[in-house]
Amino acid sequence: MTVNIHPTAIIEDGAEVHETAQIGPYSIVGANVVLGANVVLHSHVVIAGRTSIGEGTVVFPFASIGHQPQDLKFDGEKSELIIGKNNKIREHVTINPGTSGGGLITRIGDNCLLMMSAHVAHDCVIGNNVILVNNATLGGHVEVDDFAIIGGLSAVHQFVRIGRNAMIGGMSGVENDVIPFGLVMGDRARLSGLNLVGLKRHGFAREDISGLQAAFRMLFADEGTFAERLARTQSSFSDNKTAMEVIAFITEDSSRAICQPK
Repeated sequence: MTVNIHPTAIIEDGAEVHETAQIGPYSIVGANVVLGANVVLHSHVVIAGRTSIGEGTVVFPFASIGHQPQDLKFDGEKSELIIGKNNKIREHVTINPGTSGGGLITRIGDNCLLMMSAHVAHDCVIGNNVILVNNATLGGHVEVDDFAIIGGLSAVHQFVRIGRNAMIGGMSGVENDVIPFGLVMGDRARLSGLNLVGLKRHGFAREDISGLQAAFRMLFADEGTFAERLARTQSSFSDNKTAMEVIAFITEDSSRAICQPK
């Protein structure tokens, strides 16, 4: 194991470091940290708290992972940060563990890319293949589903849900839940349409995309109340899986409203 650890790195007693992990100059690994196989910490990385990092994840210089949450209610409770496999965590990224108010766990899935200076706050749950572009910021308790992209310099309000394959435009302020496959943008972000480019890139069938577009038009039309349009869309598109996924997302319990068009 010592072959892969630079002599200037500090590994505190109690840390579990796989023999294939690599730890660069001046990096610090805390006593309760677990590093899986082929994890790479470049220079000046600090991993603290009860943090586990899965196989093949790479962390770049000056990232700060697992330090106590920026939550005034945090009282030193034993919380965790669980990071999955094959993630890329770039320079100056900060990720905090959970709190008692959110289940005590912050969780990041597999194959995610967190670009420079992105921030993941306490109790967030991030799926697989998610991208946070430079300086993207997630408030506490945010949920981000698979393949979502959070644009650069964007901020997501606490407790917001971001559906899978959604796209948040750069410099957006997201205060409400974003439907799966949705495209939102703006300093007080509004729903601009569907993430058609993302749908095509990920191999969604043409008929599913066409049905989703028709369901979107019905759901966010001008006439009737939103509840009426929701019921009509659910009835009309019951055989379209992507449309029904949007309906299911909207009808789930949430403390935030749904982001809608102007």
